[in-house]
Order: sequence, then structure tokens, then C-alpha cells
Amino acid sequence: MIALLLAFVTVQRLLELIIARRNTRALLAAGAHEVGAGHYPVMVALHTSWLLTLWAAWLMGRAELQPGAACLYLLLQPLRFWTMASLGRYWTTRIIVVPAAPLVRVGPYRYLRHPNYLIVVMEIVLLPLALGLWPLAVIFSLLNAAVLRHRLAVEGDSLRQRGNAADAASRFPAP
Repeated sequence: MIALLLAFVTVQRLLELIIARRNTRALLAAGAHEVGAGHYPVMVALHTSWLLTLWAAWLMGRAELQPGAACLYLLLQPLRFWTMASLGRYWTTRIIVVPAAPLVRVGPYRYLRHPNYLIVVMEIVLLPLALGLWPLAVIFSLLNAAVLRHRLAVEGDSLRQRGNAADAASRFPAP
């Protein structure tokens, strides 16, 4: 069962990278630009090491399925898909600025400022907990918090520079 859960997450992440790459290329070709690219390799390394560490723990026999946390993790997935669908062609794993595009305010973005980030934060906690690996939940949550703090600051700066200063200040307070 653990192997199926990890395989699901691995395939999901790989498919998301394909979608993100396609959307990023299309947005850049249409005149958008990327900001904060320097942190992107760190973010990719974090997420890759998170998943590889979970696989390694399972392969070494250290993972034990915790049904409650596994169910919570799986319950997040429709929210993840809803978030991606709400952003549509704007969904990407990079910070891509589309100069004249309004902020998305549909789907979960009607209720939350950063539903995608909230879901990822919860996933980084819940998947290790679903495998009975609470130390990994703590370690990767702390690492993710550092990357996310930087990313939110970069996004906020890009919105302010784009001319949405009032909205950016309310959505992305300075750290």
C-alpha cells in the first residue's frame, strides 16, 4: 500500500512538472517573464529530496502506514486539482509574471490567498506522517517554510512592481 501511495505522488509530481513546463513556455512566449528564478533549483531539490527520502525510508523498512494521515493526504488531492484548474494556463511551478493579467479570484482563490502553497505545506507534513515518519515531517516542513518565505516575498515584490501595490501589500506582507 505504501508503494502505491508513493508511486501515486511520484507520477503526480512528474505530470505536474510537464504541465508546468508547458504553461511556462506558453506564458513566456506570450510576453510574460520569470522572477526569482534563483530559488527555483532549491525548491526543486527540496521537493525531490523529500520524495526520495520517503521512498528510501520505505525501501529500508522504516515506513509504516498510518491510515488516518494517509486519508487526509489523499483528501487534499481534489483541492490540489481544483487549484490547478482554477489557474488554468497560468498554473506553473515558477513565478511567472504576466504584465496585464488580473489576479485569479476564482475557485479556491476566492477564499484563500495561496491555496496551492497551503496544500503543499499540508502535503509535506502529511505524507511523512502517513508513513509514520514524523521527524521527516518536521525537517522538511522547516526547510519548506524557509523556501516558501522567500518565494512569497519575491511574488509580493513582483506584484508591487507590476503596479498592484495595494493588492500586493494586502496579499503579501513583507517578512
